[in-house]
Amino acid sequence: MTDLTYGPDADETIELKTFTEKAYLDYSMYVILDRALPHVGDGLKPVQRRIVYAMSELGLKSTAKFKKSARTVGDVIGKFHPHGDGAAYEAMVLMAQPFSYRYPLVDGQGNWGSPDNPKSFAAMRYTEARLGAYAEALLGEVGQGTVDWLPNFDGTLEEPKVLPAQVPNVLLNGTTGIAVGMATDIPPHNLREVVNATVHLLENPKSTVEELCELLPGPDMPTDAEIITPKQDLLKIYKTGRGSLRMRAVWRIEDGDIVVTALPYQTSGEKVLEQIAAQMQAKKLPMVADLRDESDHESPTRLVIVPKSNRIDTDQLMNHLCASTDLERTYRVNMNMIGIDGRPQVKSLDRLLGEWLEFRTETVKRRLNHRLKKVEERLLRLAALMIVFLNVDEVIRIIREEDHPKPILKERFNLVEMQAEYILDTKLRQLARLEEMKIREEQEALEKERDKLQLTLGSERRLKTLIRKELEAAAKTYGDDRRANIVERGEAQAFNESDLLSSDPVTVVLSEKGWIRAAKGHEIDPAALSYKAGDSFKYAARGKSNQSVVLLDSTGRSYALAAHTLPSARGQGEPVTGRLNPPSGATIDGLFMGEEKQQILVASDAGYGFVTTLADMYTKNTKGKNLLTLPTAARVLPPVPLENVNNAMLVAISNEGRMLVFPVSDLPELARGKGNKIMNIPAARAQSREEFMVAVTVLQPTDKLVVYAGKRKTIIKSADLEHYVGERGRRGNKLPRGFQSVSGVDVQS
Repeated sequence: MTDLTYGPDADETIELKTFTEKAYLDYSMYVILDRALPHVGDGLKPVQRRIVYAMSELGLKSTAKFKKSARTVGDVIGKFHPHGDGAAYEAMVLMAQPFSYRYPLVDGQGNWGSPDNPKSFAAMRYTEARLGAYAEALLGEVGQGTVDWLPNFDGTLEEPKVLPAQVPNVLLNGTTGIAVGMATDIPPHNLREVVNATVHLLENPKSTVEELCELLPGPDMPTDAEIITPKQDLLKIYKTGRGSLRMRAVWRIEDGDIVVTALPYQTSGEKVLEQIAAQMQAKKLPMVADLRDESDHESPTRLVIVPKSNRIDTDQLMNHLCASTDLERTYRVNMNMIGIDGRPQVKSLDRLLGEWLEFRTETVKRRLNHRLKKVEERLLRLAALMIVFLNVDEVIRIIREEDHPKPILKERFNLVEMQAEYILDTKLRQLARLEEMKIREEQEALEKERDKLQLTLGSERRLKTLIRKELEAAAKTYGDDRRANIVERGEAQAFNESDLLSSDPVTVVLSEKGWIRAAKGHEIDPAALSYKAGDSFKYAARGKSNQSVVLLDSTGRSYALAAHTLPSARGQGEPVTGRLNPPSGATIDGLFMGEEKQQILVASDAGYGFVTTLADMYTKNTKGKNLLTLPTAARVLPPVPLENVNNAMLVAISNEGRMLVFPVSDLPELARGKGNKIMNIPAARAQSREEFMVAVTVLQPTDKLVVYAGKRKTIIKSADLEHYVGERGRRGNKLPRGFQSVSGVDVQS
């Protein structure tokens, strides 16, 4: 055990573990309660509350003259907030920025930063400030007995524990903060919508979050960008107090150019342009010709993106930019705050507004009681004044003749202490005939006010009505229309590499010895190209330059190569093994290009196969994808591209001269595997290579099948295929004599 000894006489010891735990806990509680989290009542952190209160004490109302910010900051840190002047000034600046606060609390004069760089504000010795008009909604009732007061840090002054906010400011301006072990991220909201939801909850205390969200559909940021979070996700945020929010820039087309007119909250237009320019320099945006920033005083946000031609799909381009730049941003929502019980907690919307209404109800009661007390005190003074007026001679005699007139007055006229004091302090001029009328008028008015106050305090219904009217009046005074519209948008998708490439026709050619190249256009004759000595043409595939060429090797593995990366057909190409890493001894037995949904028939000569797609054959792995599983001793048959599968017939021929025909649709579509049985070839005979499939192809109803047996060939029409039609997996029927050693097949349209 380690002991820590401290104190002037070193007569107290404490375990180091206990000391550090207590010290850290004290620090944590200080950061949570007195620095980082807002209070549900006024929605302010302590530094913000102290700035607003210090400015009100300096007389800096919205109608007052501006004063140097340094004066305000000096008062704040000297009287209430003993921290650095930089931190206090930065908090003050934030409350003055209309692009940071939905309803700014400070009205600034001078350089208070810009949306591109919120921290570019001038030093406090150069700027001037006063309170904004909206600050009155927080400060208007401070001196009316509505708040508890605490001593400041040195005990020489008092400061309000919380401001008597007339509206739920914790939602209106939102806040962010990081404490110890917890944080807060509350987005701004629209005052009118918040008041409508609060009034609804006031009148219907059992309202659900769904009902409140009909009136308060979502946050409302200081910018005009769109909120694209689905309504169900927003509802979940308000139910749990946690979630995330997405905003997307607003843009339109002007004379063929894309003009961005609104950016997401806390997004810099300068940074967005830098992000787009970086993509242009990296040649990832070939469809963009130019960028311009035309923002000015009249149009604070005007970013111009110039497409290279009017054929560019602007929706697709902006979809990419939203996914890859700050034109779309995600914000964390964590509605963590200090409740009216003094404890931090993440609150749902109904809980938050319910607690605020409790706070507001108590504030209004305290205000009314304070006013009632003042009215009753004034009535007592006026009653004393009337006694003097009606008994002026007697009062003057007592004051002139008695050494201690106060107790005599109290006894003679049945007065309380305060009334006797007031009589003794009354000036003779107040005893004029005209004053009697004024006293009676004031008494009458105050009695009416007293009765009204007592009625309101004694009736829950009247109290609710008063709170509702005050909320509606605040909404009328300070409210405005929603800025950030809530809209349904699809998810933004960034371009992949193929989207950025031009779509030009190409022909990919593979030679017998595995040399690959790509020629522009589809008109070339692959066999007429120049080949190395001893090499010749094997396969060709026609497609587009932004597609991939898919290969199938003799082990059943598939590969993919980007067509635009292949060498030109002006040369003799390069070995495909230089780009791929197939198994030793493997050869390429298939080459394809096309759309991802293009179907391909793959089969082994052991009599198994299935239908797949180019998308399923695609892989980025240079070692390929194990597409077709080969039984022992089996080999891959040349794959066959498929069209109009519903009407196509599959033709399978074995080395024993048997042919089987059945619909291609009887075969399953798989992503990989051995496949289903096409032709019944006994496993033992297949393994010994006594019997195997020599060919598989596909016929359309109008096609003819050409069968080759050495130098001989025969053409089988569709009508003659009936003899060979059977169920998938059968043995098939024998071909005519002389064609039972099939060397190949072909299809004639």
